[in-house]
Amino acid sequence: MTNTSMTGLKAGFSTPVLSSQAVFRQVLTAMSRPGTVQRIQSLPPAEPPLLPATAAVCLTLVDFETPLWLDAPLAASNAAGYLRFHCGCPLAAEPVAASFALISDPAAMPALCAFNPGRQDYPDRSATLIIQVSALAEGEGVRLSGPGIQESARLRVDGLPDRFWVEQEANRSLFPRGVDLVFTTSDAVAAMPRTTQVES
Repeated sequence: MTNTSMTGLKAGFSTPVLSSQAVFRQVLTAMSRPGTVQRIQSLPPAEPPLLPATAAVCLTLVDFETPLWLDAPLAASNAAGYLRFHCGCPLAAEPVAASFALISDPAAMPALCAFNPGRQDYPDRSATLIIQVSALAEGEGVRLSGPGIQESARLRVDGLPDRFWVEQEANRSLFPRGVDLVFTTSDAVAAMPRTTQVES
């Protein structure tokens, strides 16, 4: 198996079914246990600035039924073609139109309120944000509580703008509406569902 497809883009998973199943379980664990960091073993090649773990999450979750919004660095790179080719996803022109949003530059990301929070009668139709960060670490950083967490947990997420945590609290207050958050590094994933309460 080479690292390029017939289009000249890098290949996806070498074993698509097994790899996507493994990554899905890890993302599900991250969502159900906020504050934990899952190391992804099935890492595909990725087109920069897309990180391998981010590519793995996208190849697992994104498909032809889920419009994907890309931030400016990704939209201007080969990553856009890579994701269209391997996921078959339409690209959303605006954040509010996306089922998934992919952010490679958190410092310049739109406010969380710019993305679709779902409707009161259909809260599951909200967006999931996949945000690339510089580092993730358990046991330090902000204090988390809520469903899936026994008493409390701590998670350090490096690379987010200071305004992010204020926006996240406003997002949580929308429950049952609100966006869900997935953080990725080069080889790991952590998650923060809309139900998670954050304290500094």
